[in-house]
Amino acid sequence: MGGELRYEIGQNAYIKLVLHALKHKASAVNGVLLGRVSPTNDVVEITDSVPLFHSHIGLLPQLEISLILIEEYYAAKGVNIVGYFHANERFDDLELGGVAKNIGDHIARYFPQAAILLLDNKKLAALEKVKDRSPVMQLYAKDASKNWKLVGSDGGYLLITKEPSANVVLLDYISTEKWQDVVDFDDHLDDISKDWLNPELFK
Repeated sequence: MGGELRYEIGQNAYIKLVLHALKHKASAVNGVLLGRVSPTNDVVEITDSVPLFHSHIGLLPQLEISLILIEEYYAAKGVNIVGYFHANERFDDLELGGVAKNIGDHIARYFPQAAILLLDNKKLAALEKVKDRSPVMQLYAKDASKNWKLVGSDGGYLLITKEPSANVVLLDYISTEKWQDVVDFDDHLDDISKDWLNPELFK
């Protein structure tokens, strides 16, 4: 990819993903990141997210159906799939597994600057004590040899929340158990009246 590249995630996109993971604490969960590259080409702006699955997250048919629906809906708004979110089943598991890499690879074919965000449960658990403003996620991007590599603020890539108070708002939502209201594609496929766009989540 070359050069400095920042990933800036909007508050609602960020909170929706964390709440989805909290709703299904005993399962691995995933989601997609939506957005665009800034006009200056050095920031990937993540403006929204869609929670995907909390069971059988590696099943291809459901994944393909959901990605087609998401792409169709957001393309009309001038927004693309720009990355992938994953939360592992085990609290202490910070490994980026094969399923996450494969889905990330698929997205990167269409969007070369794609990122994978992996939930850091320990950082999330410490949030109330630490009052940290940085996202509770690890950022993975493709290196020169096209492998997924964990990147931090010391490298050329950086993940930041667009709104500095995002973690404060997140803690507020956690305390009111707002995670119960999140709808993912699993929920939608079980009951199509449940809207995967989560239009009521932040009202």
